[in-house]
Amino acid sequence: MIKSHKQLTASLLVSAVIVAGLGVSAPGNAAAASSPSNSVMVAAVGQTAVIEASVRLRSTPSTNGEVVKYLQKGDQVQILAQPNSYWFQVKTADGSVGYTSTGDKYISVISSSVDTPTAPTAQTGTIKYGVNLRITPSTSGKVLRLLKKGEQVQLLAQPNSYWYQILTSDGSIGYISSSDQYTSFAGINGGTGTPTPPPAPIPPISTPGASAQIESVISAGMGYLGTPYEFGSSRYNTSTFDCSDFIRQIFIDAVNLKLPADSRQQGDWVKSNSTVVTSISGLKRGDLMFFMDYKGTSASAYEGIDKSKARISHVAIYLGDGQILHTYSVASGGVKVDKLSASWMNRFLYGGSVIR
Repeated sequence: MIKSHKQLTASLLVSAVIVAGLGVSAPGNAAAASSPSNSVMVAAVGQTAVIEASVRLRSTPSTNGEVVKYLQKGDQVQILAQPNSYWFQVKTADGSVGYTSTGDKYISVISSSVDTPTAPTAQTGTIKYGVNLRITPSTSGKVLRLLKKGEQVQLLAQPNSYWYQILTSDGSIGYISSSDQYTSFAGINGGTGTPTPPPAPIPPISTPGASAQIESVISAGMGYLGTPYEFGSSRYNTSTFDCSDFIRQIFIDAVNLKLPADSRQQGDWVKSNSTVVTSISGLKRGDLMFFMDYKGTSASAYEGIDKSKARISHVAIYLGDGQILHTYSVASGGVKVDKLSASWMNRFLYGGSVIR
């Protein structure tokens, strides 16, 4: 029998009411919960929970979030937050932080006696220099994205003296270095109040995200090939460069990271934020190289010099295979790629990475 338009509409409305009464949720949220039952947990922040069945730990509270790792049955986790009824934000025993389903098939709360974060929460800070946001508190953690100067972030926790867990304005949660080179939080590192001592440097580790940023920096530098040299060049235009102005500009162009204005300050910055490399064979592509004054082409001219105390007079970026990208004189033709001649090797003091 063919129903009229009004009858069909009425039937659909009745069906909708019945579905709502049965508690059937929207497809997206049902998928987020990933549980055969509609039962979800509501837990207090700081409680400990146990994983009941293998479940994904994701970078964001969404089934589209990047999978950080798989949690296995029997794993214990700390509940950090519950942004909605479908997701818990949890911290694992190895320090990984992410989101997992609240479905009771996957997780159950066992206690409320857990450690609390060591850093104050709900503090807002500002990114001072470009820094990588990582999934885990480790330089080997996958890079979610680069946070740029001026971005506002919220401090969630400080798992150790080297890392902050933060929330960005676009809702991403991850870890950044706690060095005061990168952020300023009220009452913590460079903000109003009593600052904490800067943490010990963390050796940078090349990751896919960092490698891509390094290539962007080098690409930006190659775009200036032939730009004339000028000692003491203006830091407000790119018509001419001296060595440190060139290095500073390409990091601004590529990753919005503003290094200090001169080569000696850049050398100090690398010492404070990276692992110093004194052997050319230990350098990686994209590392900065710092050199002392020219004293001639003979190796004997540099004998007896305490290079740990020598004054930096030049900076370049290492390209690998014995090549450097830099600028150092009008006569040389401005920005160029050079081979590491014996003279440059004799003048080399140390190097190190900028991109973490």
